Amino acid sequence: MFRRFIFYYLILNFVLFTNVNSAESGGMPQLNPEFWISQIFWLTLSFGFLFIILSKFILPKISNNLELRKSQILENIETAEKQKKESENKIKEYETLILNSKNQARNYFNDARKKIQQDINKKREKLENEINEEINSAEKEIIDLKNKAPEKINNIAIETSADLIKHLIGEEMNNSSISAIVEDLARKNKDKYYGN
Repeated sequence: MFRRFIFYYLILNFVLFTNVNSAESGGMPQLNPEFWISQIFWLTLSFGFLFIILSKFILPKISNNLELRKSQILENIETAEKQKKESENKIKEYETLILNSKNQARNYFNDARKKIQQDINKKREKLENEINEEINSAEKEIIDLKNKAPEKINNIAIETSADLIKHLIGEEMNNSSISAIVEDLARKNKDKYYGN
């Protein structure tokens, strides 16, 4: 950079020396050779001072700021990518949790439905058994009544016949002869009334 500065400086001097006569006649003091030394001194001093300030203080701060911003941007990008991955993982975990919850709820519902169905079946079987027992006991009672009915009817018929004969004739008749007549009539009419 310093070499460029010297090269430009020499070119500038050459251009200025070639145009000195025209500048002196025009009245431009900066092109007057009397002031060139002091101008070159102050120019070198001011540009050197400016160069030192820029190179030692301003440009390092700017480059440090740029590097710091670059590193912060890279860190922010890495953090954003990590957070994106974490959020994607959280979403996947949430979806699997929801799916597992749905499956568990479905399993609980199916288990509850099976238990309820089993309870209903047990109660139905118990009720059917009780109804069958009641029907069987009623059928037994009916059969017992059917079997005992002719005997009871015969006894009632004998007592009624004896009372009627006593009222009609005025005398008591032998129960054995009345029972023989009633049993004979009952045998004859058994098929008609009892279906046996």
